[in-house]
Amino acid sequence: MNEASRIRILFAGTPDFSVPPLQKLIDAGLPPVAVLTQPDRPAGRGRQLLASPVKMAAAVSGIPVHQPATLRSEAAFELVSGLKPDLMIVVAYGLILPANILQTPRFGCWNIHASLLPRWRGAAPIQRAIEAGDLESGICIMQMDEGLDTGPVISRRVIRLEEAETGGSLHDRLSELGASALLSCVQRLCRGESVEAMRQSEFGITYAKKLDKAEARINWSDPAEALERRIRAFNPWPVTWCMVGAERTRIFKAHNIREEHHQPPGTVLAAGKQGIDIATGKQVLRLLELQRPGKRRMSAADYLNAVSLPARLDHET
Repeated sequence: MNEASRIRILFAGTPDFSVPPLQKLIDAGLPPVAVLTQPDRPAGRGRQLLASPVKMAAAVSGIPVHQPATLRSEAAFELVSGLKPDLMIVVAYGLILPANILQTPRFGCWNIHASLLPRWRGAAPIQRAIEAGDLESGICIMQMDEGLDTGPVISRRVIRLEEAETGGSLHDRLSELGASALLSCVQRLCRGESVEAMRQSEFGITYAKKLDKAEARINWSDPAEALERRIRAFNPWPVTWCMVGAERTRIFKAHNIREEHHQPPGTVLAAGKQGIDIATGKQVLRLLELQRPGKRRMSAADYLNAVSLPARLDHET
């Protein structure tokens, strides 16, 4: 029996971000003994129950799936302890792990966190990094403790943010990066090598608060640079929006063209094939891709063929 076969892994994850790390373990011959994921949720217009991406990926590989509504119950503790995990891997699971769960695996619980800790602890590190104008992001493989992303870091990998980086593109890049880093750490553990964790710095701590749909509403008094970053960060969710006349219009892509103006924020300065130029609190934002209610996403040129713009876009209804 090789060392790898002695490592019993329990995997906990729910959304798309969690699938590449799970698949990487499966493909490397290190399938978890079981998967924990959140209960099926109603989705779509018919509100049919929908399995999580992790549940669907586990099912394809024949891995047992458990879906407790909480890990704070005695039943959940008995479930986890009964699986006798040596290591629990947690990737965007969405449920808090209490102390008794954290202490159950002999190698503890590892988490893939999508930031360069201690920067952007919390729920939305990917979007907050883009919104803040960070030049770098990355992932940390963290030994979990009872704090909010406060545990020591086992592995850290850094990437540069692209000029047109969106929440969606960075999500996908960090998911793959995290999968690769995680597999490397697990393989070291399986070989019996030392896997050390380094305490996080007490400096540079920031918190990535959960995304709120209310934040997605554009305030044209903000600077164009900040608005461009927020539009990229909130693409594909929750997607920024504004009122164009009586229509709530979503904005998926825009660019700060760094021109000065002397008009009230929200004023339409120009509109044509290149885009729709809007006065902001500082400089001009060119809208490039928009979506009307119930319609597909479209270029500014196509949008202008269907809509008569008012003289001013107001962030108030």
